[in-house]
Amino acid sequence: MSLHLLVLIAVAFIAGAQNALAGGGSFLTFPALLWLGLDPRAANINSTIALFPGQMTTALAGRSLVQGTAGLSVRVLVAISIVGGGFGAVLLLATPVSVFVHLVPWLVLFATAVFAWGSFRPKRSAEALAARLSPAKAMAAQAAIAIYGGYFGGGIGILMLAALTAVGMAVRHAGATKNLLAGVINIAAVAIFLVRAPLNWHIVIPFAIAAILGGQAGVLLLRRIDERVLRVVVTGVGLALTIGLFIRA
Repeated sequence: MSLHLLVLIAVAFIAGAQNALAGGGSFLTFPALLWLGLDPRAANINSTIALFPGQMTTALAGRSLVQGTAGLSVRVLVAISIVGGGFGAVLLLATPVSVFVHLVPWLVLFATAVFAWGSFRPKRSAEALAARLSPAKAMAAQAAIAIYGGYFGGGIGILMLAALTAVGMAVRHAGATKNLLAGVINIAAVAIFLVRAPLNWHIVIPFAIAAILGGQAGVLLLRRIDERVLRVVVTGVGLALTIGLFIRA
């Protein structure tokens, strides 16, 4: 087994645990795949597919806590997520690699900013947002998040968590619901990528297995690790990646 593959498996394991603990696993897998030599669009596609099984096992573990909110049923949220995720994936495949290369630094910067805001924002800001965000706006927000998720995906968990809690859903239920919806968004994207995108299966398969195992380890460690430290680390990785991508672009 090559050193590159061993490093990738280790990164995938950590990313799976990171997704279970605090989110932001793609901030680790995306640069790892760039390091292997994949172009940014291919790295994004292969990362999405490889992390997908771990996302689904996490979503299934919390399915009893999933619920609709503010007049929006789970079925409505799922339907919006499937359609939006599929549209975003098609949009990604229609984007030339040269264009995507120039977009990636901005996408990573946006995702990092969203992750940092969701991780460290004052509680009062969430309460103020809750007073302004109606169910109709929440539907529109979920549609936009789903499209973005199918196209790039970094930070979608934080975006959904913010939207769901802003319309009054308890954080515990919002966390389980956003895990399900993130998986649903990726179901549509993965289905399209499997049919229409070239994949590096020798990378994806061990990557996916490591991410699943990492996710299970993350669940076990959830109550023992300082989540705030993890969020600081993820934000730092996102900032470093953003700077590196802007320099490279």
